[in-house]
Amino acid sequence: MIVTLTANPSIDRTVTIDAPVTRGAVHRVSAPTDLAAGKGANVSRVLRAAGVKSLAIFPAPRGHEYLAGIEAHGLTALATPADGVRTNLTITEADGTTTKFNQPGAALSATQLAALEDSLIEAAADADWVVLAGSLPPGVAPEWYASLVARLHDAGARVAVDTSGAPLAAFATAATMPDLMKPNAHELAELVGGNGDALEAAVAHGDFASVRDAAGRLVRRGVAMVLTTLGAAGALLSTAEGDWFAASPPITPRSTVGAGDSSLAGFLIALSNGANAAEALRHAVASGSAATALAGTGVPTPADLDLDGTTVTPLD
Repeated sequence: MIVTLTANPSIDRTVTIDAPVTRGAVHRVSAPTDLAAGKGANVSRVLRAAGVKSLAIFPAPRGHEYLAGIEAHGLTALATPADGVRTNLTITEADGTTTKFNQPGAALSATQLAALEDSLIEAAADADWVVLAGSLPPGVAPEWYASLVARLHDAGARVAVDTSGAPLAAFATAATMPDLMKPNAHELAELVGGNGDALEAAVAHGDFASVRDAAGRLVRRGVAMVLTTLGAAGALLSTAEGDWFAASPPITPRSTVGAGDSSLAGFLIALSNGANAAEALRHAVASGSAATALAGTGVPTPADLDLDGTTVTPLD
């Protein structure tokens, strides 16, 4: 089983416009779609579509519309006490360009945060992987994710982390590192130094040295696998045994929302099915690309994946 934690869940409201966003202009939008989301919940949706057992854990008030949305997804879920759930707005343009406006979320009291943590640790006893994903609610210490890793390891679970900002920066000095980290180029640069745009540009020109060096620093600190997503170019997987690059298959982009979550889910699905590192990378990139070809926070199914069109290259 794979347990996902969404510490700061959201209802993702998406609208589509036909022309590029122009400041100060009036735009006519499509009818909005609302989705019970958050990075961990998004991962659980992809896992469910692939038939992989998952438990989605998040804080949400009793009777909140978020719970109805999670139920509609068919997810096995555990909600802990909270006073609210935020609503985020996503604007998607015709060419797939995505602009997001994210609220900070509802603060958790000390009692509510303890309940969330205790539920996670208890569930980890039956989990192969625990995914810590997304931002933290206001007021939660940035080191909270890092502090959970050792406890989750003690419970016997492997830990994957996909976050950004201060919670990601806390891993720069963490005593115990997760088994898997999934940064994008900008998040990798945030953590180890450098420029995310420069990392992506170098890869686009076939130069992997900078991103390999950056990811390698995390591997040397004890992260078993670093899955660095590189936008339309694909992704790079770094381990102590070697590095691999997977190029994205050809697609028509519609929305990048949830693509990174789908990549992480695809990687974990493949590992759960016994794939080696290189093959798991292929599934990660194929899954993220398939999500990008779907509208809104689309959930790719195994039938949507273009595995033959996703090329994996070992790097010397």
